[in-house]
Amino acid sequence: MALFMDVHTMGGPVGLTDVEQAHAADLRTQQRYGVSYLRYWVDQEQGKIFCLVEAPDADAAVSVHQEAHGLVADAIFAVAEGS
Repeated sequence: MALFMDVHTMGGPVGLTDVEQAHAADLRTQQRYGVSYLRYWVDQEQGKIFCLVEAPDADAAVSVHQEAHGLVADAIFAVAEGS
């Protein structure tokens, strides 16, 4: 499995409750695509959301977001964990 970080730009401030609900929807959907959404980070004022996900490929990670809540990321990057 590869590791990816995606970035969402919401176009304005975003609430933590909204992000929590979207993440919960990802968790309910991810198994169908062989994906594991691990963590997320939020810049509430800038409306930025960052998701860390293990997936077979970027398309599988995108498919989870699309099916779960429709909030597809603006960009997705293959990443490697460092210390």
